[in-house]
Amino acid sequence: MRGKGIFPKSLLAKLIYWIFASMSDIKTTTIDQLGEFGLIDHLTRRFKLSNPTSSKGIGDDAAVIRPNGKQVIVSTDLLVEGVHFDLMYTPLRHLGYKAIVVNLSDIYAMNATPKQVTVSIAISSRFTVEAMDEIYEGIFHACQVYGVDLVGGDTTSSLKGLVISVTAIGEADEDKIVYRNGAKEGNLVCVTGDLGAAYLGLQILEREKRLFLEDPQIQPELDDQKYLVGRQLKPEARREIIEYFNDINLKPTAMMDLSDGLSSDMLHICSQSGVGCELHESRIPISEDAYDQALKFNMDPITCALNGGEDYELLFTIESEDETKIASHPYISVIGQITAKEEGSVLLTKGGNKHRLTAQGWKHF
Repeated sequence: MRGKGIFPKSLLAKLIYWIFASMSDIKTTTIDQLGEFGLIDHLTRRFKLSNPTSSKGIGDDAAVIRPNGKQVIVSTDLLVEGVHFDLMYTPLRHLGYKAIVVNLSDIYAMNATPKQVTVSIAISSRFTVEAMDEIYEGIFHACQVYGVDLVGGDTTSSLKGLVISVTAIGEADEDKIVYRNGAKEGNLVCVTGDLGAAYLGLQILEREKRLFLEDPQIQPELDDQKYLVGRQLKPEARREIIEYFNDINLKPTAMMDLSDGLSSDMLHICSQSGVGCELHESRIPISEDAYDQALKFNMDPITCALNGGEDYELLFTIESEDETKIASHPYISVIGQITAKEEGSVLLTKGGNKHRLTAQGWKHF
């Protein structure tokens, strides 16, 4: 696993502790003891501005950002309890970290550098100040790792659960920005890292949840699944790939991050670029852990890689003559090529058959 982090030995027990801490004899602090502004001061006391473009952060009616002549890139993601995460197996600290990272991934997918984030949270009465501290510990750690400033946000109450909205703000030179609509016939299709692991991590966590609900005395067995579970609970954005592009003077023709699944996201690029594609099953990178776990679940590993989602790797296209620039990189795989729109978007199987790509990944509605 690329990211650092320690997973609790008794994951579900720790989660339940935080959720029901206010019902125990352990001293906790209710949100209304601090009030809205007291809570904001408490949660953001450690966040200091470090980027020159961050002129004014938390404490006024709005943040002030000076872009220094750069193009400003903005992305927003919403994470809703019961839709995007399950607090039965998602540690609050990991949730805070992930909420930041998935937004930064969108900025990197534009070939840009994130500089600031805003965080808005709606919480129900079951959350204590200590629970909020856990979320903001993850937020703080992500900001430190990726060098971004928390410059604002909002807090409010929620009647149905936890909602987190993060806006990421980045910058780039105008001629460096990469969109989804630039892929051209003859381009090579590339992807970073490996695919399907996050989806299989989710399946493991769902299995452990079911077992726990059947018998609360059962403790989760996750020690040999840290990579897969880590890819689900604590993903990392591909900052180093964007830095690598800059070092080798490579600008992809199109790019996006893989959040909904390779098939769905590849079809987005093809649709917006007005092209087709041919992906090669044999070239799609799948980790040994993911491959073995898929078989244990009686799943097809390539189906997990194509449709799983939440990998937060980068899917991009390059000119064919640029292949030599990325050939030696250990975490970049060339998995196919862009074709004419009339040829459609297909997967070439290991057996030599062609199957039409279909969007079977995450559906937002």
